Amino acid sequence: MISYWNQNASTILTDTAQHAQLVFGSLAIALVIAILLVLLCLRHDRLLTGLNYIFSLLYSVPSFAFFALLLPLTGLGNTTATVVLVIYSEYVILRTFITGLRAIDPSLIEVATGMGMTSRQVFLKIQLPLAIPTIFSGLQVALASTMSIATIAATINAGGLGTLLFEGLQTQQMPPLLWGIIMTVALTLVSIAVLRILQHVYQPRLGGNH
Repeated sequence: MISYWNQNASTILTDTAQHAQLVFGSLAIALVIAILLVLLCLRHDRLLTGLNYIFSLLYSVPSFAFFALLLPLTGLGNTTATVVLVIYSEYVILRTFITGLRAIDPSLIEVATGMGMTSRQVFLKIQLPLAIPTIFSGLQVALASTMSIATIAATINAGGLGTLLFEGLQTQQMPPLLWGIIMTVALTLVSIAVLRILQHVYQPRLGGNH
């Protein structure tokens, strides 16, 4: 293990950076899409339910199958991996987002509307801040699942820690396999810890806007 690290430290760190970039980029895109979808469908609860159902169906498609379906359209590399990861993340984020919004006391929204706020203002100043805990919870779940799915992206030349895992499987060597697992778990734990810190920092700032 130590000798493998000494010989391949730069490669392991590069794979870790690629993995983080792929996962965080996909999560950011999925979060922006979720916010836009909720804004567009805020007054149409059935549309939100329908979107949630559609993404749940897409989420049920095996990741290998999704990669194979997209290859003729987007080719090998990061583009295909990002599209698949965004779709998988979108279901988790959108579902928790909708759950958080529906848990808000309707009387708060009625009071804000009665004060002359537009639906956009109500969303940004009332609903979004109150839904922050649920949104961050969804981000943590999406992060954990996306981290594991992203390892499969190595099969389509998207890089990441899956490269180490498949190297270990193909050569039947334990060091690259173990380092791939260790770095994936470590990256996941550190990322979740950062998300929790951001939640504690960000929520009071949003809350101060109401």
